[in-house]
Amino acid sequence: MTLLDLAYIPVAAAFLPSLLRKKRGGWRERFGHGDSLPEATRPRVLLHAVSVGEVNALRALVPLLTSECEVVVSATTDTGLERARALYGSQTKVVRFPLDTSDAVRRFVDRLKPDVVALTELEVWPQFMRECARRRVPVGVINGRLSERSFRGYRKIRFFMDEFFGGLSWAAVQNEEYAARFVEMGVAREKCTITGSMKWDAISLLNPGQIDAAAEQLAAELGVDRKRPLVVAGSTGPGEEALMHRSVPEGVQLLCAPRKTERFDEAAAALPRCVRRAAKLTGASGSSRFLLDTIGELRLAYMLADVVVVGRSFFDLFGSDPIEPIALGKPVVIGPAVSDFAEIVREFEVAGGLCRADRESLAGMIKRLLSDPVERAQLATAGIAVIRRQQGASARHAELILDVVKQTGKPRSVG
Repeated sequence: MTLLDLAYIPVAAAFLPSLLRKKRGGWRERFGHGDSLPEATRPRVLLHAVSVGEVNALRALVPLLTSECEVVVSATTDTGLERARALYGSQTKVVRFPLDTSDAVRRFVDRLKPDVVALTELEVWPQFMRECARRRVPVGVINGRLSERSFRGYRKIRFFMDEFFGGLSWAAVQNEEYAARFVEMGVAREKCTITGSMKWDAISLLNPGQIDAAAEQLAAELGVDRKRPLVVAGSTGPGEEALMHRSVPEGVQLLCAPRKTERFDEAAAALPRCVRRAAKLTGASGSSRFLLDTIGELRLAYMLADVVVVGRSFFDLFGSDPIEPIALGKPVVIGPAVSDFAEIVREFEVAGGLCRADRESLAGMIKRLLSDPVERAQLATAGIAVIRRQQGASARHAELILDVVKQTGKPRSVG
């Protein structure tokens, strides 16, 4: 047991009540147990993503790497792991990332034996970093992001974090602002590269404006009337389902998709007589409120929408990513609280690719967009143009990772 293991004990005790309230699986894997991977015949790259958003960001990167390397994708949360298996399970090994105890981390690295580790956005776990350093496994950050809120928190424990930021072999970050923060936290400037955000590459994998068969099936199974307008509120947070219910005009359908699975019942209570997707029951004719209490179907719901409202942006949270619904050619409204996605929102807003609203103006904004198909089309066109201009980060990340792989001396596949 290390000193850090001892330090984690009071932290775990403080969070125990919260942990017990939530249904969490995979405890054996959380402590590093599981099947060992067979000896690799080509370089093994571990791509770690925390939850659904980071997992989705890897969609264009994974196929760029699998042609030359063996790729393993890890995730921390239950929802992230489920999403990773759905996206990558047929082409890569998907595993759960362990808790940062010395024994769990050692077992995990023993099982996987990675040659290179890439952490998506930022997941600098001290004991995992130390174990990789002990084995001389290069660890870097891809799609690096360090929000102002996270930066303030890390600076308070700068004395403790220097070792770990300084131990990164590289940091591929989204913009200059993030680069400056990584450098201030201890990453050598020559190891910090600006590559842009991989989330912009999502449009290359989607079909803007197209309603595919799976989306139509979702509509049919929920009882969504395709002849009536539909507002989809994605990644909603506390208080937002009730706000959406009040803000959507009479006669317009509303589908809410909460960001957190543990909020599904709370969200249902805020949507009178809503049809819940998880119940697998078709809504009665004339149903107007729907709850997407499942994981992995939000993209299908966005395809059905006439207007999309991006959640976690109207109360005391920090926003959600608007790229996916815009990439699908949808007019998007987002609230004022977007600090975690400030630059992305700014890019769209400057180009006229989304609308901003607050709690008081949301109802009027939704009504205006539903009554004006020309404005909806203009928003969608402008938003897609922004995404196209920003594409290419996944290819840049792949090139960087493959260069690191080359430096390990392990031969890559050819063909």
